[in-house]
Amino acid sequence: MRALVVVPTYNEAENLPRLVQALLALGLPELRILVVDDRSPDGTGEVAEALAQEYPGRLAVLHRDGPRGLGPAYLEGFRLALRTDAEAIIQMDADLSHPPSAIPPMLERMADYHVVVGSRYAPGGRVDPRWGPGRYWLSRWGNVYARLILGLQVRDATAGFKCWRRDAMMRMPLERVRSTGYIFQVEMAYIAQRLGYRVCEIPIFFEDRRVGRSKMDWRIKLEAALRVWELRWRYRDLKPISFAHPETSP
Repeated sequence: MRALVVVPTYNEAENLPRLVQALLALGLPELRILVVDDRSPDGTGEVAEALAQEYPGRLAVLHRDGPRGLGPAYLEGFRLALRTDAEAIIQMDADLSHPPSAIPPMLERMADYHVVVGSRYAPGGRVDPRWGPGRYWLSRWGNVYARLILGLQVRDATAGFKCWRRDAMMRMPLERVRSTGYIFQVEMAYIAQRLGYRVCEIPIFFEDRRVGRSKMDWRIKLEAALRVWELRWRYRDLKPISFAHPETSP
Protein backbone atom coordinates (compact mmCIF):
# COMPACT_ATOMS: atom_id res chain seq x y z
CA MET A 1 0.00 0.00 0.00
CA ARG A 2 1.28 3.45 -0.90
CA ALA A 3 1.57 5.34 2.39
CA LEU A 4 2.73 8.86 3.21
CA VAL A 5 3.85 9.71 6.75
CA VAL A 6 3.24 13.37 7.62
CA VAL A 7 5.61 14.58 10.35
CA PRO A 8 5.27 18.16 11.65
CA THR A 9 8.48 19.51 13.17
CA TYR A 10 9.58 22.40 15.33
CA ASN A 11 13.05 22.15 16.88
CA GLU A 12 13.47 18.42 16.27
CA ALA A 13 16.90 18.49 14.59
CA GLU A 14 18.28 15.72 16.80
CA ASN A 15 15.23 13.46 16.68
CA LEU A 16 14.35 13.68 12.97
CA PRO A 17 17.24 11.60 11.54
CA ARG A 18 16.54 8.80 14.02
CA LEU A 19 12.85 8.80 13.15
CA VAL A 20 13.52 8.75 9.39
CA GLN A 21 15.95 5.86 9.75
CA ALA A 22 13.41 3.91 11.83
CA LEU A 23 10.66 4.50 9.26
CA LEU A 24 12.79 3.46 6.30
CA ALA A 25 14.00 0.40 8.21
CA LEU A 26 10.42 -0.93 8.25
CA GLY A 27 11.03 -2.41 4.82
CA LEU A 28 7.94 -0.85 3.24
CA PRO A 29 9.07 0.17 -0.28
CA GLU A 30 5.96 2.27 -0.94
CA LEU A 31 6.24 4.31 2.26
CA ARG A 32 7.28 7.92 1.88
CA ILE A 33 7.79 10.73 4.38
CA LEU A 34 6.70 14.37 4.32
CA VAL A 35 8.37 16.65 6.87
CA VAL A 36 6.39 19.83 7.57
CA ASP A 37 8.73 22.26 9.30
CA ASP A 38 7.58 25.43 11.04
CA ARG A 39 10.84 27.32 10.36
CA SER A 40 12.57 25.74 13.33
CA PRO A 41 15.33 27.97 14.71
CA ASP A 42 17.45 24.91 15.59
CA GLY A 43 17.98 24.01 11.92
CA THR A 44 15.46 21.17 11.65
CA GLY A 45 14.52 22.36 8.17
CA GLU A 46 18.12 22.12 7.00
CA VAL A 47 18.43 18.65 8.53
CA ALA A 48 15.27 17.63 6.69
CA GLU A 49 16.64 18.91 3.39
CA ALA A 50 19.84 16.93 3.90
CA LEU A 51 17.75 13.81 4.53
CA ALA A 52 15.76 14.48 1.36
CA GLN A 53 19.04 14.54 -0.57
CA GLU A 54 20.13 11.32 1.12
CA TYR A 55 16.83 9.54 0.40
CA PRO A 56 15.59 10.91 -2.94
CA GLY A 57 12.05 9.91 -3.75
CA ARG A 58 11.39 8.74 -0.20
CA LEU A 59 11.37 12.04 1.72
CA ALA A 60 10.09 15.53 0.91
CA VAL A 61 10.13 18.74 2.93
CA LEU A 62 7.52 21.48 3.25
CA HIS A 63 8.77 24.72 4.84
CA ARG A 64 5.86 26.66 6.29
CA ASP A 65 5.68 30.44 6.41
CA GLY A 66 2.18 30.74 7.86
CA PRO A 67 1.09 30.83 11.49
CA ARG A 68 2.88 28.23 13.57
CA GLY A 69 1.08 25.45 15.33
CA LEU A 70 0.41 21.74 15.19
CA GLY A 71 -3.01 22.07 13.57
CA PRO A 72 -1.99 24.41 10.71
CA ALA A 73 1.12 22.28 10.03
CA TYR A 74 -0.91 19.09 9.76
CA LEU A 75 -3.56 20.73 7.57
CA GLU A 76 -0.95 21.87 5.06
CA GLY A 77 0.66 18.45 5.18
CA PHE A 78 -2.65 16.66 4.62
CA ARG A 79 -3.54 18.85 1.66
CA LEU A 80 -0.19 18.18 0.06
CA ALA A 81 -0.54 14.46 0.82
CA LEU A 82 -3.86 14.39 -1.02
CA ARG A 83 -2.12 15.73 -4.11
CA THR A 84 0.06 12.62 -4.18
CA ASP A 85 -0.93 9.04 -5.00
CA ALA A 86 -0.86 7.96 -1.32
CA GLU A 87 -3.56 5.45 -0.44
CA ALA A 88 -2.98 5.91 3.30
CA ILE A 89 -1.92 9.06 5.17
CA ILE A 90 -0.19 8.57 8.50
CA GLN A 91 0.33 11.30 11.07
CA MET A 92 2.91 10.98 13.81
CA ASP A 93 5.14 13.06 16.08
CA ALA A 94 8.81 13.67 15.38
CA ASP A 95 9.94 13.17 18.97
CA LEU A 96 10.07 9.34 18.79
CA SER A 97 7.10 8.94 21.15
CA HIS A 98 5.16 7.03 18.50
CA PRO A 99 6.62 3.61 17.59
CA PRO A 100 7.21 3.20 13.84
CA SER A 101 6.80 -0.55 14.36
CA ALA A 102 3.04 0.04 14.73
CA ILE A 103 2.73 1.27 11.14
CA PRO A 104 2.58 -2.14 9.38
CA PRO A 105 -0.34 -3.38 11.54
CA MET A 106 -2.05 -0.02 11.04
CA LEU A 107 -1.81 -0.40 7.28
CA GLU A 108 -3.12 -3.96 7.46
CA ARG A 109 -6.33 -2.65 9.03
CA MET A 110 -6.96 -0.15 6.24
CA ALA A 111 -8.96 -2.86 4.47
CA ASP A 112 -11.68 -2.61 7.12
CA TYR A 113 -11.41 0.84 8.71
CA HIS A 114 -11.31 4.48 7.67
CA VAL A 115 -9.03 5.49 10.56
CA VAL A 116 -6.63 3.43 12.68
CA VAL A 117 -5.43 5.03 15.91
CA GLY A 118 -2.22 4.21 17.74
CA SER A 119 -3.73 4.30 21.21
CA ARG A 120 -2.15 4.67 24.64
CA TYR A 121 -5.41 3.80 26.37
CA ALA A 122 -6.73 0.86 24.36
CA PRO A 123 -6.33 -2.48 26.15
CA GLY A 124 -2.63 -3.32 26.03
CA GLY A 125 -1.55 0.28 25.49
CA ARG A 126 0.96 1.89 27.85
CA VAL A 127 2.68 5.18 28.55
CA ASP A 128 6.27 5.67 29.60
CA PRO A 129 6.61 5.30 33.39
CA ARG A 130 8.92 8.32 33.32
CA TRP A 131 5.81 10.44 32.89
CA GLY A 132 5.09 10.33 36.59
CA PRO A 133 1.61 10.29 38.16
CA GLY A 134 0.89 14.00 37.61
CA ARG A 135 1.36 13.95 33.87
CA TYR A 136 -0.38 10.58 33.54
CA TRP A 137 -3.52 11.71 35.32
CA LEU A 138 -3.57 15.02 33.46
CA SER A 139 -3.51 13.11 30.17
CA ARG A 140 -6.17 10.65 31.36
CA TRP A 141 -8.39 13.47 32.61
CA GLY A 142 -8.00 15.34 29.32
CA ASN A 143 -9.25 12.25 27.49
CA VAL A 144 -12.15 11.69 29.87
CA TYR A 145 -13.08 15.39 29.66
CA ALA A 146 -13.16 15.38 25.84
CA ARG A 147 -14.96 12.05 25.63
CA LEU A 148 -17.67 13.07 28.11
CA ILE A 149 -18.42 16.42 26.50
CA LEU A 150 -18.29 15.22 22.89
CA GLY A 151 -19.49 11.67 23.36
CA LEU A 152 -16.35 10.33 21.72
CA GLN A 153 -16.09 6.56 21.52
CA VAL A 154 -12.36 6.45 20.83
CA ARG A 155 -10.42 5.74 24.03
CA ASP A 156 -7.44 7.95 23.16
CA ALA A 157 -9.15 11.14 22.07
CA THR A 158 -5.92 13.15 22.03
CA ALA A 159 -3.89 10.56 20.08
CA GLY A 160 -1.56 12.08 17.52
CA PHE A 161 -0.66 8.77 15.85
CA LYS A 162 -3.28 7.94 13.22
CA CYS A 163 -3.53 6.29 9.84
CA TRP A 164 -6.22 7.65 7.52
CA ARG A 165 -7.59 6.02 4.41
CA ARG A 166 -7.25 8.37 1.48
CA ASP A 167 -10.94 8.66 0.65
CA ALA A 168 -11.74 9.32 4.31
CA MET A 169 -9.23 12.16 4.50
CA MET A 170 -10.57 13.59 1.23
CA ARG A 171 -14.03 13.91 2.78
CA MET A 172 -12.87 15.60 5.97
CA PRO A 173 -13.91 19.29 6.01
CA LEU A 174 -10.35 20.46 6.60
CA GLU A 175 -11.28 24.04 5.72
CA ARG A 176 -13.41 24.21 8.89
CA VAL A 177 -10.70 23.02 11.29
CA ARG A 178 -9.44 25.86 13.49
CA SER A 179 -7.44 24.27 16.29
CA THR A 180 -3.75 25.14 16.55
CA GLY A 181 -2.54 23.08 19.53
CA TYR A 182 -3.13 19.51 20.63
CA ILE A 183 -6.92 19.96 20.68
CA PHE A 184 -6.49 19.53 16.92
CA GLN A 185 -6.35 15.78 17.55
CA VAL A 186 -9.68 15.88 19.39
CA GLU A 187 -11.24 17.98 16.65
CA MET A 188 -10.21 15.52 13.94
CA ALA A 189 -11.44 12.56 16.02
CA TYR A 190 -14.79 14.26 16.60
CA ILE A 191 -15.27 15.07 12.91
CA ALA A 192 -14.48 11.47 11.99
CA GLN A 193 -17.07 10.20 14.46
CA ARG A 194 -19.71 12.68 13.30
CA LEU A 195 -19.14 11.52 9.71
CA GLY A 196 -19.62 7.91 10.75
CA TYR A 197 -16.11 6.70 9.99
CA ARG A 198 -15.10 3.22 11.06
CA VAL A 199 -12.33 3.68 13.63
CA CYS A 200 -10.00 1.06 15.07
CA GLU A 201 -7.57 1.51 17.97
CA ILE A 202 -4.43 -0.57 18.31
CA PRO A 203 -2.39 -0.44 21.52
CA ILE A 204 1.00 1.26 21.52
CA PHE A 205 3.72 2.04 24.02
CA PHE A 206 4.03 5.82 24.16
CA GLU A 207 7.64 6.66 25.00
CA ASP A 208 8.54 9.99 26.55
CA ARG A 209 10.81 12.15 24.43
CA ARG A 210 14.51 11.72 25.15
CA VAL A 211 15.77 14.82 23.33
CA GLY A 212 14.32 18.33 23.23
CA ARG A 213 11.46 19.96 25.06
CA SER A 214 7.72 19.40 24.96
CA LYS A 215 5.68 22.00 23.05
CA MET A 216 2.87 21.84 25.63
CA ASP A 217 2.30 25.08 27.55
CA TRP A 218 -0.55 26.76 29.46
CA ARG A 219 -1.98 28.40 26.32
CA ILE A 220 -2.32 25.03 24.58
CA LYS A 221 -3.96 23.53 27.68
CA LEU A 222 -6.40 26.45 27.91
CA GLU A 223 -7.27 26.18 24.22
CA ALA A 224 -7.98 22.48 24.70
CA ALA A 225 -10.24 23.03 27.71
CA LEU A 226 -12.32 25.75 26.07
CA ARG A 227 -12.52 24.55 22.49
CA VAL A 228 -13.96 21.15 23.38
CA TRP A 229 -17.25 22.91 24.08
CA GLU A 230 -17.05 24.95 20.88
CA LEU A 231 -16.54 21.79 18.79
CA ARG A 232 -20.01 20.53 19.71
CA TRP A 233 -21.54 23.65 18.20
CA ARG A 234 -19.21 23.96 15.19
CA TYR A 235 -19.94 20.49 13.87
CA ARG A 236 -23.56 20.07 14.89
CA ASP A 237 -24.55 19.88 11.21
CA LEU A 238 -22.31 16.96 10.25
CA LYS A 239 -24.06 13.71 9.41
CA PRO A 240 -22.72 10.23 8.61
CA ILE A 241 -21.70 9.85 5.00
CA SER A 242 -21.85 6.76 2.80
CA PHE A 243 -18.76 4.89 1.68
CA ALA A 244 -18.29 1.84 -0.48
CA HIS A 245 -16.67 -1.00 1.48
CA PRO A 246 -12.95 -0.25 1.85
CA GLU A 247 -11.98 -3.28 -0.22
CA THR A 248 -13.94 -2.01 -3.21
CA SER A 249 -13.31 1.73 -2.85
CA PRO A 250 -10.98 3.47 -5.31
